[in-house]
Amino acid sequence: MTAPTALSAALPQYRIGAEIGSGGMGVVYAGVHRSLGRQVAIKQLPAEVAGKPGLNDRFDHEARVLASLDHPHIVPVYDYVHAGHGSLLVMEKLDGGTVYHRFAAGRVTGEQACAIVLATLAGLHAAHTAGVLHLDVKPKNLLFSAGGVVKVADFGIAQVISEGATLVTHGGEVQGTPAYIAPEQAMGNALSPAADVYSAGTVLYELLSGEVPFDNTRGALSMMRQHMFTEPRPIRGVPEPLAGVVMRSIARELPGRYREAETFAADLASAATAVYGPGWLERSGVPVLHLTPRVVSALATPHVVPKSPTLTTARPATPAPRWPVLGAVAALLVLAALAIFSPSRLPHVPQASTVVAGAPLPGPATVNLSRPIAIEVDDAGDGPVDVTLGLSVANVPLGSASAPAQTTEDGRLVTEVEQPGLSRWIVGGAVTGELTLSRPGEPVTVQRFTLVTEQHPLASALGAGSLLLALFAAAYLESGLRTLRQGRRWRAAKVAGPVLGAVFGVTAWLFASVLLGHEPSPLFALGAAAAGGVAAACVVLGVRPRSASTR
Repeated sequence: MTAPTALSAALPQYRIGAEIGSGGMGVVYAGVHRSLGRQVAIKQLPAEVAGKPGLNDRFDHEARVLASLDHPHIVPVYDYVHAGHGSLLVMEKLDGGTVYHRFAAGRVTGEQACAIVLATLAGLHAAHTAGVLHLDVKPKNLLFSAGGVVKVADFGIAQVISEGATLVTHGGEVQGTPAYIAPEQAMGNALSPAADVYSAGTVLYELLSGEVPFDNTRGALSMMRQHMFTEPRPIRGVPEPLAGVVMRSIARELPGRYREAETFAADLASAATAVYGPGWLERSGVPVLHLTPRVVSALATPHVVPKSPTLTTARPATPAPRWPVLGAVAALLVLAALAIFSPSRLPHVPQASTVVAGAPLPGPATVNLSRPIAIEVDDAGDGPVDVTLGLSVANVPLGSASAPAQTTEDGRLVTEVEQPGLSRWIVGGAVTGELTLSRPGEPVTVQRFTLVTEQHPLASALGAGSLLLALFAAAYLESGLRTLRQGRRWRAAKVAGPVLGAVFGVTAWLFASVLLGHEPSPLFALGAAAAGGVAAACVVLGVRPRSASTR
């Protein structure tokens, strides 16, 4: 397939040839610099990405950073052009194929696998030092030059598309390849060099064992869920200490994983020397250039890395105090008691002989809020009477309606009161009804009683709404606790934790009250909020990150 005419017009200094590759990051064409005769690869970035408002400025900045990465294991960027039809990157053209194709052909030995990843880590370390993440390290993005030098391609492109921080979708596809994506990248969390370490470790796992760490037969979404929530399978057929280094590089939680590429490279070099013997790198036939002094030293110093990556060179774990756990349990027990033993009915002391919806008081009145509520005043008294029926939960008004009572032929006063539509949607379970009788020149009579709706509690905002808010608060709190557990900082923990706990407490109590037919009380609501807040605060104080590596 020949290049579009517009592409040739945008790069007149290059003679552009046929398409030589394509993927989620764009289409690649062969090219030759007309004056220098240099073979190049021209990547045309996806038009729908390049056309996003403000993204061209990010590409401009990123292209300058990429052009500054002068490292033998990074595909160099020679030029960048933004034309009306999209953005173009001009890079070195590599004719040695990809690691993927060499691996698929069965031509990668153990020494070569370690050398390939060592070269990859050298390039990653240089890029990370310059502040660039790759975010899509995989065998297809590792290319060989004609001389067999491994070079990492597509540096920074995924980072630009994902706004440089978190995972996004582009054209219906997830940025980052599911088989190699880091858990924090799949979850959309903030990213660091550890994300590229994870992907490089997955590549090493595959090159050494012939398979990826997770089941890849159930689709991309299943693969991503496995990365997020499942521990990787122990690598098979690979001797220690190399297996320990591989498993540490793909630890699901950050404290157990290598945080940066150089540490991973040093341990890999040392473990490979222990397994394959001195001189293994030269025997592999894969040139690895510009190694840091630390990695060079590790090549000559074989040592055994312990099997458990989460415990290697770990700081002794400080025993967590027991009182936060006991405090959280006690607070949750109080919350459960408040939900179960809250008063089920308001006491009713009749101030007038009244019938609501055909049910004599005292006792709960069961009504259908979608229809008018019939009210009968047995004590007719003198003169007209206005009847008002209000509904409330824990002293929070939910709506009220009024109607004048009419005298029947037998001298009774009757009326029908229809609640506003909003209150019909909100109210579920048992609520407080307040009946007000007003006559000219006489004291106002107020009567409070329990009112139970006929509709199912989950069909109301009080039922389903309180459940959803409780689940939201619990999920948000769990996310923050997981952040702390992984050794990262949750800036608002001291405030957000108790607040989310209080929201969970009051909504869980309200949901239980609605389902049990208990009448919500303001004092019990305050108690439930306090119990939930105390429980969450104790849990936040009791959380300890997993022991982190001292490396």
